[in-house]
Amino acid sequence: MKEAGGASLDALDVKRHPSHFSAVSAARSRAADFFALTKPRLNFLVVITAGVGYYLGARDLSVLKLVEAIVGTALVAGGAAGLNQVYERETDGLMWRTRKRPVAAGRLTVKESTLFSLALSAAGLAMLATSANLLAAGLALLTLISYNVVYTPMKRRSQLATLVGAVPGALPPMIGWAAAQGRLTPEAWALFAIVFVWQIPHFMAIAWLYRDDFRRAGFPLLPVVNTDGKSTARQAVIFSVLLLPISLVPFLLHAAGAIYAAGAIAGGLGILALSMSFASQRTDDRARRLFLASITYLPILWVLLIGDRL
Repeated sequence: MKEAGGASLDALDVKRHPSHFSAVSAARSRAADFFALTKPRLNFLVVITAGVGYYLGARDLSVLKLVEAIVGTALVAGGAAGLNQVYERETDGLMWRTRKRPVAAGRLTVKESTLFSLALSAAGLAMLATSANLLAAGLALLTLISYNVVYTPMKRRSQLATLVGAVPGALPPMIGWAAAQGRLTPEAWALFAIVFVWQIPHFMAIAWLYRDDFRRAGFPLLPVVNTDGKSTARQAVIFSVLLLPISLVPFLLHAAGAIYAAGAIAGGLGILALSMSFASQRTDDRARRLFLASITYLPILWVLLIGDRL
C-alpha cells in the first residue's frame, strides 16, 4: 500500500510540475549521451590494462598513485573515443551497430562533442603529467594522436589500418608501467607486444561478424575486400601462433612464474585452436567463439601476472 501510495504521489508531482520533470529527464539523457561518447564498455579493458601495467611496474605500490594513473588514462581514452565518434559520425550512421551513437544520431552536436572530448583528454594528460611523470603523459598523448590522427582516417583507405590501430590499443599497459617507474623496461615492452598481437585475432573475429556493417560504411577491411574470409582467418591464425611465444616473454624475463607460463600456454593454445577452427569453416558461429575467447583470454592473463606478484 505504501509503495502504491508513493507511486501515486510521484504521478501527482509529475502532473503538477511537468516542466521540472521534463528538464530532469532531458538532463539525465544528455548526461547519458556524454557518458556514451567515451565508449565506457570498450575502454573498460583499456583502463584495466593500464592499471595492470602500473601494478606490475610499481616497486612500492601506492593506491593513490595507482588510482590517479587509472583515472588519467581513462580520461584520455574517453576523450579519444569521443573524437573518434565525431570524425566517424557519418560512417557510424551507416552501420547498424553504431547508428545510435550520440553524435551519429544527432543527439549531441559536433561542437559540444569535440569540446567535451578535448577537455577530457587535456584533463587526463595533465593528471598523468603532474601525478605520475612526463613519460606516462607522453605515451598517453601518443595513444591519442595515433588513434585519432593516424588510425581513424586510415580505416577508410587501407587494410593496414588494423595493424596501425593495434599500436594505440597496446600502449595502455606501457602508460601504467611508465607511471609507476618513469621508464620503459623490457617487461613493459613485453606487455605491449602481448596486447598488440592479441588484438589481431580479436579484431579479425569482430571484422568477420560485422562485415556487412563495415561494407556499408565503406571500410576496406579484409572480410570486405576478400569476401571468402580466407585472408581474415589466415591473419587470425598467424597472430595466434605469434601470441604463444610472445606471451611467455614475461616468464623468460623472470617477471612471472611457472603458473603464469602454464596458463599462458593453455590460453594461447585455446586461441590458436579457435582460430584454426574459424579458418577451416568461416562461419559466424566460429568467429563468435573466437571473439568470446579473446575477450576472456586477456583478463585471465592479467590475473595470472598479478597472482605471481602477490
